[in-house]
Amino acid sequence: MTPAIAIALVLALGSTALVNVAYLREHAAASALPALSLRRPLASLRLLLSDRPWLVGFAMETGGFALYVAALALAPLALVQTVGAGGIGLLALGSARMSARTLSAREGRGAVISVLGLLFLALSLIGGGTRSAPGSAVAIIAWLAGTAGLAALVVLGARSWIGAGAACGIAGGLLFSVGDISTKVSTQGGARVAFAASLIAGYVLGTSLLQIGYQRGAALPVAGIATLLTNALPIAAGTVLLHEPVPSGLLGALRILAFATVVAGAIVLARPEPGAIRSTSGRPDAATL
Repeated sequence: MTPAIAIALVLALGSTALVNVAYLREHAAASALPALSLRRPLASLRLLLSDRPWLVGFAMETGGFALYVAALALAPLALVQTVGAGGIGLLALGSARMSARTLSAREGRGAVISVLGLLFLALSLIGGGTRSAPGSAVAIIAWLAGTAGLAALVVLGARSWIGAGAACGIAGGLLFSVGDISTKVSTQGGARVAFAASLIAGYVLGTSLLQIGYQRGAALPVAGIATLLTNALPIAAGTVLLHEPVPSGLLGALRILAFATVVAGAIVLARPEPGAIRSTSGRPDAATL
């Protein structure tokens, strides 16, 4: 493992810690505010920006994003996102601590699986496979457009049967993945800096949907679903779009096992308890998105 990769992974770990704590703070703040809605963007924005606890959480998330950009400048997308996916265990621990409860057996299993995934990733980095290629701009644009379209379908068509909280978490995670992939492509420089447009759009819309989801669901299922998609899709994109190689032999098997394990841990943690995926705040559900 090169010094640059080592630094990138430390930055990625710091990023995921900040972002997951920020998610919990934002959930606590947003759930106490009057109903937010995409139909009233300016009024909703004023509510958020006038709330000090929410601003503190958002400042932490912004700091985590800055660390994330620095990590992407030094390491492949899939490696950085794998650290982020493993960090969902921090979300579970933080959620339990902030709500003064113990983790359920399922949440404990998910946290352990996520940590094991990070361990497998660290072992796989003894070898190579830490480069990325520019990738086809056309393929990247098609991937981003398809992901954004899927997010729109979830918000418009799925919220009536999975609940607005879950729909916002899924759509927010999809749009965050658009922002994450765009961030990596933007760090390649040159004309690809233009992907900053999809970066901004992905993060702005993803953040908006996540805040609405926080008002309609518990922190762990809503943010957990978002975190799962935010990390799983860029891990796949790193291999498919940017041709990030996997080492051969045992180290390659460990790398694949790491990718699979952190995603599995995220799935376990993101799965809500019965009834938790729907509104927990007594607010209007899908109709007010």
